[in-house]
Amino acid sequence: MDSETFRLLQALRDNINGVLLGKQSVVEMCLIALLAGEHLLLEDVPGVGKTLLGKAIARSIAGVFRRIQFTPDLLPSDITGSNLYHADRREFVFYPGPIFANVVLADEINRATPRTQSALLEAMNEAQVTVEGKTYPLPRPFLVIATQNPLEFEGTYPLPESQMDRFLLRISVGYPTRDFERELLEQHRNGEPVDSLEPVLTTEQVLALQAAVREVRMERSVLEYLLDLVEATRKCPEIRVGASVRASLVLYRAAQARAYLEGRDFVVPDDIQALAVPVLAHRVITQGYLHGGQRDAVEALIRRLVEDTPVPA
Repeated sequence: MDSETFRLLQALRDNINGVLLGKQSVVEMCLIALLAGEHLLLEDVPGVGKTLLGKAIARSIAGVFRRIQFTPDLLPSDITGSNLYHADRREFVFYPGPIFANVVLADEINRATPRTQSALLEAMNEAQVTVEGKTYPLPRPFLVIATQNPLEFEGTYPLPESQMDRFLLRISVGYPTRDFERELLEQHRNGEPVDSLEPVLTTEQVLALQAAVREVRMERSVLEYLLDLVEATRKCPEIRVGASVRASLVLYRAAQARAYLEGRDFVVPDDIQALAVPVLAHRVITQGYLHGGQRDAVEALIRRLVEDTPVPA
């Protein structure tokens, strides 16, 4: 990686950290998802800066930001858009929905019905939507940041495994420390700091960075380590459904992105260890699993498997 590229990545990291105070690890995970061309699930209580995070990323890359509030009465067409008939022109015209953006915040995604949730599947997997048989490409780069409240389950529709699998990472933002919360209050005295955030990259530069991430090398020994870890989830007696082949692929992509973000053109075991929990924990099903629960127990189990899996010398 040349010095200019590293400078751009550092500027992007600093730009977002400037408004999301004290959450460097969260920002790093978001940038990993962006560089890998994948999506992010934030599972946390309301009011900890999830919308702020999405806005900051979009503004930092000169992209378009849209927020979709998921509710039980939300329809798929409210997300993708729809065709409206123009009598004067005697034709239907497609009006794009809010999914047509570079950064989309799908807020409280588990409050919408499964039919509406599924409207995101094609968009997240193929970066396109199909309306009445016609396919429309989405802007690139395309990043979905979905949120769900882990504390409220009445009136919610848990995400099926097929949709959970579309998210590269599942993380939490968490509360800031007292010092950072004090600084945040002072920072907001004269308005919302993210509104004055200036871009440090263009969307074209982000696409170039995504292409460069795919060129990051992974030595055979490190690749075997990754496969050993994934296989451990399939053999663990406490896990009923282990990590899928797609899980292996996205862990590979995430490790490439983390290495690149750190200024390396090769993956090391530390990259895989740092990403194992946020990549794998929401992709496995434990024995006696209750949907929407046991997150801490599953993450602790994945951490134990990481500790037990031999690291290549």
